[in-house]
Amino acid sequence: MTAPLHDLRIVDLTTGISGAVATLFFADFGGSVVKVEPPGGDPTRAEPGFAMWARGKRSLQLDLSATGDRDALAELLRDADVCVTNDDGSDPQSPIALSLSAAANTRLIVLEMPAYVGPAPWAGNVESNELLSASMGVSLRQSSFEDAPVDPVSKHLLYEQGIWAGACAIAALVERESSGAGQRVLVSGAHGSAVAGSATLVVDPANTATAPPPGPGGPNQFYTRYQCSDGLWLFLGSLTPKFQYRAMAGLGLKAMLDDPRLAGGLEKPLDNDVKAWLRAEMTATFASDTREHWLEQLRIADCPAGPLLSREDWLDHPQIRAIGMRQTVTDPERGEVVMPGMPLVMTASPAIPAVPAPTLGEAAGFAWPEREDSPAPAGDPAGNTAGPLAGIRIIDLGTILAGPFAGSLLAELGADVLKVEPLEGDSFRVTGFIYNRGMRSIAMDLRNPAGREAFYDLVRGADVVIDNYRGGVLERLRIDYDSLVAINPEVISLSITGYGEGGPLSAEPGFDPILQGMSGMMSAQGGDSEPYFLTLAINDATAGALSVLGTALALYHRLRTGDGQRVWTSLAGVSAFMQSGELTRFAGRPAAKFGGRDYPGPSALDRLYRASDGWVRLQAGADQIGALADAGLLAGDAARSEDELLTELTASFAACERDSAVGRLTALGVPAASVRKIAELPSDGALMDRELMQVQRFSGGAPYYAPGRVAGFDRTQQTATLIAPGLSEHAREILSEAGYDDAAIDRLVAEKAIIEGGPLEIAALVSYR
Repeated sequence: MTAPLHDLRIVDLTTGISGAVATLFFADFGGSVVKVEPPGGDPTRAEPGFAMWARGKRSLQLDLSATGDRDALAELLRDADVCVTNDDGSDPQSPIALSLSAAANTRLIVLEMPAYVGPAPWAGNVESNELLSASMGVSLRQSSFEDAPVDPVSKHLLYEQGIWAGACAIAALVERESSGAGQRVLVSGAHGSAVAGSATLVVDPANTATAPPPGPGGPNQFYTRYQCSDGLWLFLGSLTPKFQYRAMAGLGLKAMLDDPRLAGGLEKPLDNDVKAWLRAEMTATFASDTREHWLEQLRIADCPAGPLLSREDWLDHPQIRAIGMRQTVTDPERGEVVMPGMPLVMTASPAIPAVPAPTLGEAAGFAWPEREDSPAPAGDPAGNTAGPLAGIRIIDLGTILAGPFAGSLLAELGADVLKVEPLEGDSFRVTGFIYNRGMRSIAMDLRNPAGREAFYDLVRGADVVIDNYRGGVLERLRIDYDSLVAINPEVISLSITGYGEGGPLSAEPGFDPILQGMSGMMSAQGGDSEPYFLTLAINDATAGALSVLGTALALYHRLRTGDGQRVWTSLAGVSAFMQSGELTRFAGRPAAKFGGRDYPGPSALDRLYRASDGWVRLQAGADQIGALADAGLLAGDAARSEDELLTELTASFAACERDSAVGRLTALGVPAASVRKIAELPSDGALMDRELMQVQRFSGGAPYYAPGRVAGFDRTQQTATLIAPGLSEHAREILSEAGYDDAAIDRLVAEKAIIEGGPLEIAALVSYR
């Protein structure tokens, strides 16, 4: 079996983490990746995660201020397929722009990955996970003890940007197979943040009041972590009413359901007093026995739950080993390195075995390897306004989050995505409507023979079928890959599960926060305080983006070979990948960062500060004490202890207005960002100009803001406003396209094989975490 990108040539001009992650996928899936580094090398080489992010690549040092080295870069680009850069293309005289122009390669995909969309709102315009988190509202959105932002300990936003950028670049390669033309693709840090936090970026301008901080466990008593009698923690994952009833049974609290305060059941909205009562009873119940006891009781009740474990042990967990997510290489500079593997499994075109990261400049005199096939000539540069995957049809069986979000992202890239739901609908379709945008819906009973046959007819016209069912469900419904390929030999299937295929937990249900807990994300963020439930659904959102990447890889492979295949990924695998810099280990590596109570950051020069009207995230260097003094934040540039710096800066920032302090620091070249609320983002002209935030409408006509364009394509930019469908809103339309006449559709309705419905009514926004 051959890796899907084995004949591609990729030039990586980026420094930092996000670009390295994007090009990691090209290298792991067989592409020839040359990392062009400046004199002295990419500063990211000092990061422990570099050993993983650069695996399988070559290193070439070029000084792009020198004409000869720019010419050498142009020669590389002339025969390349993809160029990845931090440059946003706005300066036609930049060294990279000059080399691209000299290369004159009209088939080249240029993937632009700047720190922000437009100039970054901090000095230096260099990627920063912490400044991005502050600027995009993530830090203030995190549940906390006090009314304060929380600084992230993991580089989740940069990892997300890299994964999503890789997916978009491969989608552009799929489009190039038919058009013969390259294009520019833009995935900035802001785009990556919008993918990571889609649901948190929905803003009702008429209701911007913020609730009191709910504590580090979040606002939902059925979807949070609890401490047991032995001092150990678990996460209760009963997000939907079905699982909430099971949780009450497993905890021996069913009698509470007879209380008048719960007279309408758990399906109805609960007021804050009732939520507090429930949480208090559940807290006391969990504290009455050990974690092992309660996990067993919840397992018997078939309610999702999992233990909170340590980050350091995750790569050694039997489940991680079983799904191939623990890899070891012998690195020429670091010795034995243990690192996360590839969380995306392509069964017909797998990733190549891990190869150590290159030493600096080892590829001097580099020349591209010979191609097996000559590239097609350049084609028609005319594009479309539907997206690079226009003409691809996806069936999305996913429910709750990761599965539907994959379909929504594919719709953003232009695919026609059919959301196939049970007759009662996806239980999360209203609360999580943002994860369904851009799809068409049909509700079918796949246990009904007539419904299953109708589904098979949809499969005959589909390119890809996505699901996120528990193990064994596909086989019981007779819609597993073997059944699908018997109907459509070229079909691609992609499955998202909690724990992957094989291993002791493969049959268990998985939810994002359960994997946050098991992988150590919660404990690492909490540090010496309580574990923190991350407000971003980082494992679910990443599994969705990774599924788009897997879909694009499988489509590209099929275009080159004619063969479909089965693809799978898992929340467990994602949870390891999304801590790659923290989990990669070797002798002598510095300790990974740990958080604490409402973690403000690691040092006096690199942390959050309260201003008179908000918060500032400072990220100054040790050589910028003088600039801080010039900004009026320090009294002179004399040496100070860490405690003295913290005390003085705390007092100085408290006397300043947020934006004024950031403006002074930016003018002096000191990286700092205003810590913004989500409700402030629609006032950011750069986000609105790129339609990263769009105005949409509630059912009554009032406006709200939601994520819009989460990537840019200069030839194939999606232009439609994508909205979420109502339950089975498009049933008749979809079946008509499959060849059914009205009488046949009416029979399916009469046989209760399908239902018909109307548009989705959205009256208000609901936060579930």
